[in-house]
Amino acid sequence: MAINFEFSKQNSSHFGKVIGTPNKFLIGRETVYQGNSGLFNVTISPGLSYKPEDYEAEFGFWAYFITPTAMCESQGSFFCLNTYDRAKFTFSFMQYAAHVPNGDFVIFLRKLLGLDLAREYFPRLQLKEGKIHYLNTNGTLSSLEPAPGAEENTALMKYLNPSLDEIEFQELITAARFVHWAMNDPAHRKLQVEVAISLFKNNMAGYARQYNLDGVLDEICLVICDIRHQGRARSSHIISALNTNGNTQKALQNLLELGRVHYPERIKTLKTKLQELKANGHLGTKKYHLATKDFVNL
Repeated sequence: MAINFEFSKQNSSHFGKVIGTPNKFLIGRETVYQGNSGLFNVTISPGLSYKPEDYEAEFGFWAYFITPTAMCESQGSFFCLNTYDRAKFTFSFMQYAAHVPNGDFVIFLRKLLGLDLAREYFPRLQLKEGKIHYLNTNGTLSSLEPAPGAEENTALMKYLNPSLDEIEFQELITAARFVHWAMNDPAHRKLQVEVAISLFKNNMAGYARQYNLDGVLDEICLVICDIRHQGRARSSHIISALNTNGNTQKALQNLLELGRVHYPERIKTLKTKLQELKANGHLGTKKYHLATKDFVNL
């Protein structure tokens, strides 16, 4: 049976409540960004934010490797939400963005639709041949993913958030479903982590080939992954930063300067988390091994 919500608003905050239950929850707060209207939610709640030690037993070193980026993106909030920028819908502790075909959000949503509660939260979304489809009232399926070569997930974005002109009812519904599901289902939160680590592992193998990172210190690899995840510098800039004749600390300093002018707070958070991980012995002790696509001890 589908989970249905009723909504309320207090000042600029939108709340949802499952019909027939007493407790309301914050969906998001209204904001305006570059003329766009939308919602954001960066709430940090006890037990509902990413802690690497919670996942160390299953994922080992990788649970810590993704931590600085998670803190930069959302402070670890498993229901971080953004519906006001060009992606139209961004969600999860890693802020997966809906506009990129076959991108992180699409990968995440495909897997999300395989969870036990998927039909309760998104009864009209189905997978057909591995792609996301919408079940129409006449029983037919419409693809929400574009044909190969498309630049954006136009249909999926429209389903999640019809426009950036105002906060529509459809936008509120889809946001409520994502936030409430993440708040109330450990499987949803675990999937966020599984997808994040899988993406970082796959990306790291590609970056190792692209930037010659085989045998390179974990700190440097982590900063490169964060740069590419946010997209704050071009590959040519990364290559230039690494060109230090083997001076590891200089390379690290160079990488941490990329994007500082426009993203000083992110760089500050990144450096703080790097230092914390080093102090706790979770970083600075490994190097990347391309043959096994994993990190090994120095």
